[in-house]
Amino acid sequence: MAQGNTYPCPNCGGSLKFDPTSQKLLCQYCGNSYTDEEVKKILQERESATNQPVSFSDVNDYSDAEMSSMHAYGCTSCGAQVYADENTAVTICPYCGSPTVLKEQFIAKKPQYVLPFQIDKQQAVEALKSFYKKKPFLPKTFTSQNQIEKIQGVYVPFWLCGATMEVNALYNASRSHSWDSGDDRITETEHYRLVRRGSVAFENVPIDASSKMPDNYMEALEPFDSSKLKPFDLSFMLGYTADSYDVSSTQARPHVDQRMVNSTNAALRATAIGYDAVIPITEQAHRTNATAVYAFLPVWLLSTKYHGKDYLFAINGQSGKPVGSLPADNGRFIWQTVLMALIFFAIFAITLYVAGGPYQ
Repeated sequence: MAQGNTYPCPNCGGSLKFDPTSQKLLCQYCGNSYTDEEVKKILQERESATNQPVSFSDVNDYSDAEMSSMHAYGCTSCGAQVYADENTAVTICPYCGSPTVLKEQFIAKKPQYVLPFQIDKQQAVEALKSFYKKKPFLPKTFTSQNQIEKIQGVYVPFWLCGATMEVNALYNASRSHSWDSGDDRITETEHYRLVRRGSVAFENVPIDASSKMPDNYMEALEPFDSSKLKPFDLSFMLGYTADSYDVSSTQARPHVDQRMVNSTNAALRATAIGYDAVIPITEQAHRTNATAVYAFLPVWLLSTKYHGKDYLFAINGQSGKPVGSLPADNGRFIWQTVLMALIFFAIFAITLYVAGGPYQ
């Protein structure tokens, strides 16, 4: 029996990898696929004949067997802590693109839930190519096939937060009416003081738990469908890497609270209908029933350098939604601008020649 829920193929003994398309474990050699439960059952039945105990850990903490089956590293370039299954020896840091050998062990907190990949690497590559098509001045170093193939599937650590936000708000509102009276145009403006009270319950609001991942990237990748969350099992990691969180739920709480407050205030303001203008005077929010659970969410990442600067591209591993900040090739931009100017000048000159004959 393989240790730490890292399974050999029951048919040929080859390495199994989680396949986003079938949501099963796929053998890289014989092509057979199995659910996690099927592999466990087969291996348990085989081992029961040898009277060797089989143990599967719970979802609270990594077992010693699981930790021994995972390789980890601290990237010397950006400091990220990333780990993968025991079959991964060399990888590229998903945040800065630096190559690193996996050889160390560190203590990582086990997530309670995981959102499995729904988009495989080929689909991620196609999404990346489609995104690049909309960037005509992107340097060729970004669009080369060798570069695109470096895209990696990474489980990014998140806190899924919940709470009830109770808000008391006071607004100034106005409404105007106009009519004609003889030669005059009369406008009457009515002023109101609006009082609003309400509460909104939030569940599974995702907050990035890695300081290496830009928060604006992760928020731009939303939404994630939390209804597809699964209790964490190491089998989901086969073929992928994962980051270890370094932002605690306490540290993340102010950020998620602000997101919830903004959403609640927007919902309250939306109830002030029928007015020409609504201006907030006070908006007081109070949070209750706060919760946070640790989860892995799927993201395809490509990091590269251009003129000494790091660039990161990300794809939602569930929906395929892309986001990224990419440089422009100034040389190509200038060349195409000059070319367009020359073409325009040639068309203009030909038009003048046809309209008025040769010009001196």
